[in-house]
Amino acid sequence: MSLLQRSLGGALLRGVGLLSQSARCAAPSASSPSPAPLRYMATQGPTLMTVRDALNSAMDEEMERDKDVFVLGEEVAEYQGAYKVTRGLLQKYGPERVKDTPITEAGFTGLSVGAAMAGLKPVCEFMTWNFAMQAVDQLINSAAKTMYMSAGDIPVPVVFRGPNGAAAGVAAQHSQCFAAWYSQVPGLKVLAPYDSEDCRGLLKAAIRDPDPVIFLENEIVYGESFPVTSHVLDKDFLLPIGKAKIMRSGKDVTLVSFSKMVGYCLKAAEQLQSQGISCEVINLRSIKPLDRATILDSVRRTHRMVTVEEGWPQSGVGAEIAAMVQEHAFDDLDAPIARVAGAEVPMPYAASLEQAALPQIDDIIKATKRILNK
Repeated sequence: MSLLQRSLGGALLRGVGLLSQSARCAAPSASSPSPAPLRYMATQGPTLMTVRDALNSAMDEEMERDKDVFVLGEEVAEYQGAYKVTRGLLQKYGPERVKDTPITEAGFTGLSVGAAMAGLKPVCEFMTWNFAMQAVDQLINSAAKTMYMSAGDIPVPVVFRGPNGAAAGVAAQHSQCFAAWYSQVPGLKVLAPYDSEDCRGLLKAAIRDPDPVIFLENEIVYGESFPVTSHVLDKDFLLPIGKAKIMRSGKDVTLVSFSKMVGYCLKAAEQLQSQGISCEVINLRSIKPLDRATILDSVRRTHRMVTVEEGWPQSGVGAEIAAMVQEHAFDDLDAPIARVAGAEVPMPYAASLEQAALPQIDDIIKATKRILNK
């Protein structure tokens, strides 16, 4: 990196430091023990790892590997992260590389984009992707388009990450899924991990990627544990961006989903198996680029498809997949594609209405049986 780039990057980081004086963060008391990033040792068999720890270890290892990687966002430092995903990073890497910001998404998103243009590699956390709407101009007009508008001279290697979609009891303004929104924008890569393996491999790949990456997590699964092998725990374990994973093989119908809904599809497939219906479950992992080849290959074997997502149905991820399949594999379909999605309403606050507004396992089962005429 040139001296000019380094100077620009340093100036941007100092700017974040000055702004962070007004950040909303509760510093731990002096008597509190200093947390540290959690370390998992490779073993012969699978190890259980939470999604939270998978994300934390991925950032820790990439910061250790590359001094240009830094983290910023609301409460990521002194408070250890709103969801404790950045736990211990401040203590290990110091305030120059782990930056608390004010409650100004447009401001710190712009700082992230500028730092990336100057040669640094920011990992910018949104407390929730709903708050990123305050920064959509920086995300779309600056991060996504600068590489193209500079004729390839100015890459923007930045990762924007945080919880996406519905949590629980947080109502209309905190429950939206933005996968379809950002996947429409040229210049952005959009990832939506499900389990701990996804989170480690995809986040590390995103940080090393030269393009801006939208990284959509889910608050509900942060505390869930998944088995990971020693291969997944390797410091250089990466998952390819743009490649889906077949979580379960089947012959009667293909269930396609991403993020938390992958778990729902697996549970639906388990129940359907007991009724003699064999489901193939695809975990998209990457919304953009979309692994069209894996989807089409599966449909050509099962001849039926159900797409599942938390977001609204119109112009959703499922709608794009359905259009793609009917364009390229129409003659292989034995039934119309079924879409399971969130209800077309702002998220209700009441628990019973919230449940009615979101896809449930039973909805997936009913949709699958419908296209199988069972």
